[in-house]
Amino acid sequence: MKQFFKYTLATITGIIILALVYGIFVTLTFVGMLSMQSAPKQVEKNSVMVVKLNGAITERADDNPFAQLVNGNAENIGLDNLLAAIKNAKENENIKGIYLEAGTLSGATPAMVQEIRDALVDFKKSDKFIVAYGDNYSQGAYYLCSTADSLIINPEGNISWQGLATQTIYFKNLLEKVGVSMQVFKVGTYKSAVEPYILDDMSDANREQIETFSDEIWKEFNTAVAKSRKMKPEDLDSLTNQPLAFIKAAEYKKLHLVDKVAYSDAVPQVIANMMKCDKDDYNKAMVNDVATLESTTLKNPNGQTIAVYYATGEIVQEESTTNSFSAEEMIVGEKVIKDLKELADDDDIKAVVLRVNSPGGSAFASEQIWHQVKNIKAKKPIIVSMGGYAASGGYYISCAADWIVAEPTTLTGSIGIFGMFPEASELINDKLGLKFATVKTHEYGDFGDISRPMNDNERTALQAYINNGYELFTKRCADGRGISQDSIKVIGEGRVWTGVHAKKIGLVDQLGSLDDAIAVAKKKIKVDECTVKTYPEKADFFTNLLEKAQPSSYADAELKENLGDFYLMFSSMKNIQSKDKVQAALPYYLRFNL
Repeated sequence: MKQFFKYTLATITGIIILALVYGIFVTLTFVGMLSMQSAPKQVEKNSVMVVKLNGAITERADDNPFAQLVNGNAENIGLDNLLAAIKNAKENENIKGIYLEAGTLSGATPAMVQEIRDALVDFKKSDKFIVAYGDNYSQGAYYLCSTADSLIINPEGNISWQGLATQTIYFKNLLEKVGVSMQVFKVGTYKSAVEPYILDDMSDANREQIETFSDEIWKEFNTAVAKSRKMKPEDLDSLTNQPLAFIKAAEYKKLHLVDKVAYSDAVPQVIANMMKCDKDDYNKAMVNDVATLESTTLKNPNGQTIAVYYATGEIVQEESTTNSFSAEEMIVGEKVIKDLKELADDDDIKAVVLRVNSPGGSAFASEQIWHQVKNIKAKKPIIVSMGGYAASGGYYISCAADWIVAEPTTLTGSIGIFGMFPEASELINDKLGLKFATVKTHEYGDFGDISRPMNDNERTALQAYINNGYELFTKRCADGRGISQDSIKVIGEGRVWTGVHAKKIGLVDQLGSLDDAIAVAKKKIKVDECTVKTYPEKADFFTNLLEKAQPSSYADAELKENLGDFYLMFSSMKNIQSKDKVQAALPYYLRFNL
């Protein structure tokens, strides 16, 4: 018995010591990470900024210290950080160039990569260089890397330059097999969000709009790359019909698609040649470090402040209704309304730039946010900057602004409303053998019950409700844009437009970036320089640490990394039951092969 207690005590003591050592290790690691976060960033002389084009691109950088500790390979490219870094690199005299390392991008929209590319082109106006290398170039990575002064590919590498493809998954046959159908109510010929649930193939109207905006986006991409590679657009476009991904790397040089064929160990010498130094005499600066540098041209003599408010993701009314993999990339109506009201009442904020990157969502929440945009407009200028999407509900919350700026490849419009209600009587009665007996006091007491189809009176009432919602939506657009409601209905019908097309038909005022929208805001308040503050404010290190250390948060980061462009699609399917029944949302989750 003494031996038993002795070994038991020794085991417990060992566990305690191990726990203490582990705790000390974790604490020191977190302290080290905190010191890295808080330490002032500096860039050494003769530096090259390294940009790794690998991972998921999001509208705003979201530092996840827990994920970094557990899985250092998880990448999250914040568009805001990357654009700030490129801008700072252009101004900073210690940074002589940019090195782009091609990888696989996920979650990127055409407008996102276009905004990055435009920033790289602007960077070169400072007479600094860009070098790019890739073992393999995805289409989006090549689009960005084509800006390089020296574009290098591995001798066994390949380039995917094959044109755009947009895919929609149809669930109708699957639903029929399990005995479920969708009862659909909509307004808009092109409002095809409901199609996957009621059709087994694409409608002619939907195919027409996808073909139109895909061709317009590809024209932007092809023209930009052709200009950088000093080719005729038609010559580059003709190459797209060849199996470029399967030819030898040496052929890419003959086709003027790259400048050099070499292994990665040749890159340092190429950079050194650009800098006119030995290959060991230059330094490297990382994007996050450069992004946090103070601008050398920052001056604010008038003390004026412009707020940039990020509205990113699907629109929902309450956070409690977000039942997706993560509620982080959501426009939660009740929160956004509160935030916008505070910006409207803050006398130190002279103008607001609303950065919208949203496929839409709840029609009710969109109306409430629209009201707050109008509230701001009554007190100070409000400018909208459209990102990858500003469609349906995303356009609803934008239309009341003083001025709308969109990227040429932004997907916007989709002015229409729909409602979907599942009906599972076949599944319940025939396949499961269940029978429901209902007692109700009034005719509509069991309205929305999935165990039975809707009757004619319910269908008539619901369609009238959807029609009224469309009337309100189109009136909001007409009033905001100074266009007749009949004209809005002509260009509405749920149709999706690119930024280029939207400008032609009056849905946006200007083509450009977030910086262009900020410039408009400065002009509105009549200042040349001012302070720009972003909202909602990002969480500090410890808040992030506590929130991101949750298993669900880490799992969500992994899902984003592994599902890539499919993430939003599966997230939407998961929370379909908790969505508002009346939606102003983009017709589908588009998946571009970037």
